[in-house]
Amino acid sequence: MAITASELETLLRDAFPEGSITITDLAGDGNHYAAEVIDESFRGLNRVQQQRAVYSALKGKMDGSHGELHALALTTKAPE
Repeated sequence: MAITASELETLLRDAFPEGSITITDLAGDGNHYAAEVIDESFRGLNRVQQQRAVYSALKGKMDGSHGELHALALTTKAPE
């Protein structure tokens, strides 16, 4: 089962309501996306901590072989 770009964006907007979020469908199959999340909550966090926050926001959509989302290329940072 795949996830739409708008569903993915909704999950991220719920977690980062003030953030700048850009979603790109990399393969057109609903399973491979790139996401750029720029949010103030990332300030002072290292890249791993930032990406863990994003994965947490996905609420299990990438968990295991039956997850709705197969691949997510992440770019995360605090605003400049």
